[in-house]
Amino acid sequence: MRELSNFRQQKTAYSLQNFDDFYKQNASYVYKIALYIIRDPVEAEDLCHDVFLEVIQHPEQYDPKRGSIKAWLGVKTRSRAIDRLRKQQKQGLNEIMEPGGTNGTDPTAEAVFSKLEIESLHDSLRQLSEPQREALTATYFRSVRQKDWAEATGRPLGTVKSWIRYGVHNIRKQFVQMGWLEP
Repeated sequence: MRELSNFRQQKTAYSLQNFDDFYKQNASYVYKIALYIIRDPVEAEDLCHDVFLEVIQHPEQYDPKRGSIKAWLGVKTRSRAIDRLRKQQKQGLNEIMEPGGTNGTDPTAEAVFSKLEIESLHDSLRQLSEPQREALTATYFRSVRQKDWAEATGRPLGTVKSWIRYGVHNIRKQFVQMGWLEP
């Protein structure tokens, strides 16, 4: 993370060295995600190049408050890879092969994306106000009914429902910005 923030602040040979170090630390991670989705080593390398080109051109896009650099790179890579697959499908240039001939999922890729999604959700929850976060975690993760949560906190039911509605809206907005959801 320090390498990217140093690069963001400076436009010198020193900052390019920082970016080179940043690239060496993260390139294999980005490439693996791209390869899991695209299934073509040449396309995955090209996508990896595109992701890092975008990072070097717009390092200000990374916001450390929204999550780790790995999660940010993972989301960016996933988004670009899916866009590339959609474009290929529309143009009819390549047939997309489904691994194993079943449902088109790779267990390793699914595990990587599941971890990224969980990390992104935790980061999004941390950005909510405390009442929204508590109401959401109680109702969605501990299966507490909204009415019971309102009684337990001594708040009106309408207030609790508003916290939940606004909390879900704010998380959805963050996921759209990260590329996990369509707008």
